[in-house]
Amino acid sequence: MGMTPSPPGTLYLIPSNLAEGDVAWTVPPGVRQRIASLTRFIVEDAKSARRYLKRLATDVPLQSLSLATLNEHTRPEEIPRLAEPLLAGNDVGLLSEAGCPAVADPGARLVRHAHASGVKVVPLVGPSALLLALMASGLNGQRFAFHGYLPPETAGREHKLKELETQSRLHDQTQMVIETPYRNRALFESLVRVLRPDTLLCIAADLTGAAETIRTQPIAAWARKRPDIERRPAVFLFYAADSQTSQRSSRTRST
Repeated sequence: MGMTPSPPGTLYLIPSNLAEGDVAWTVPPGVRQRIASLTRFIVEDAKSARRYLKRLATDVPLQSLSLATLNEHTRPEEIPRLAEPLLAGNDVGLLSEAGCPAVADPGARLVRHAHASGVKVVPLVGPSALLLALMASGLNGQRFAFHGYLPPETAGREHKLKELETQSRLHDQTQMVIETPYRNRALFESLVRVLRPDTLLCIAADLTGAAETIRTQPIAAWARKRPDIERRPAVFLFYAADSQTSQRSSRTRST
């Protein structure tokens, strides 16, 4: 008579700090306690993950932790191997470099595999740059879309921005994009160049950090005074709904 296989472990999705600072401000005590009990993690970068886990004061010495790597270079055929500890009955934490795992993050592939394998997935509470930026923008938080990174070349980027502005106007929708910090300036110049002067743009930079800045104003105002966003992690949100669409949306929400 064979042995009964162990039930699979749980995959915990662990948010990480968006900026340097006190983790007590961004990671709730109950979440820190859960993270501290884990001994196995799947991370984007082992060095920065150890630094973050040290700040959380884990129950296990850092050198005893098992850290496997999942990043943009991980091949699809490697995902089942990463999930093997879960299927063997071990709890595992999936840790993003910044913010929430599996959101604009390669960890989504492991989460999808976990669901297909019958593994329980538990998202833990923590900072999300996208939601924090949307909350603070004053733009439409009922209809919004996140588009990740835009094409790096100027022509492709500006064509996409015009397309997204049209969608925003037609669907009363906030559009959200991000960029590698060293290309923030190029994205900003494209936004100012191709969007309508009355389109609202919010730039949320260094969220949860000491240098956090969040500002929403029309493109025309941004064009008069360029922001200081050089090499700063930022979220860009813009909203171009016309007045008739906005009025219809307001009437719908009030009924």
